[in-house]
Amino acid sequence: MRKFLTCLSSIVFGFAPFLAEAANASDQSKDDDRLRNCGSVLKEILDVPDNMPQGLLDKADCVVVFPSVIKAAFIVGGSYGRGAMTCRQGEDFRGPWGAPTMMALEGGSFGFQIGGQATDFVLLVMNESGARGILASKVKLGGDASVAAGPVGRDASAGTDASLRSEILSYSRARGLFAGVSLEGSTIRPDNGDNQRVYGRKIPAREIVLSGTVAVPPAAAQFISTLDAKTPKHGA
Repeated sequence: MRKFLTCLSSIVFGFAPFLAEAANASDQSKDDDRLRNCGSVLKEILDVPDNMPQGLLDKADCVVVFPSVIKAAFIVGGSYGRGAMTCRQGEDFRGPWGAPTMMALEGGSFGFQIGGQATDFVLLVMNESGARGILASKVKLGGDASVAAGPVGRDASAGTDASLRSEILSYSRARGLFAGVSLEGSTIRPDNGDNQRVYGRKIPAREIVLSGTVAVPPAAAQFISTLDAKTPKHGA
């Protein structure tokens, strides 16, 4: 028996590198799919003129997309999602859209919530302090000072007023039945592990997004090209 176990251990040990490589390849595929989903969701939302005020989109320094955020709750809400964030390049965020950093959304909110659903979220980061804050660390969403909910169809004037009070505006597209789709209480942060797989090496999220030296991954082509087409220049 001991000889058999020793032999079995040797076999498992020998296959371990292959299993790790296969797992890494699977994770890489998921990251690529996530970037492609970000592009698809963003295009679908922006292709409907009433979904998001053009004026707000033009004034945004950065855009974060979380496709298929899972929320399931009864009384106490919870959320989990993975997505990506891109910012305008150059001084004062006036240039073209650059390479995205992978992002994670985690946490929950309290309130009357019944049901479960997958929801697509698009977050507009409206100023430099908001962008740099997200890139530097984990940021909690919630409260008028940090986030204003932006339901689909919100008129431009109300959205403009909201942007003066908030660093981040959120828009959602729900699929399923749910009473309440707020992200209040959730946190967003750069996902360094995903970034390492996407770019093949460790790169700080700040460098990916702001340096202008990191190439856009092929899987993010639609994500970036959609923004280049819909809002090529920063609004005044």
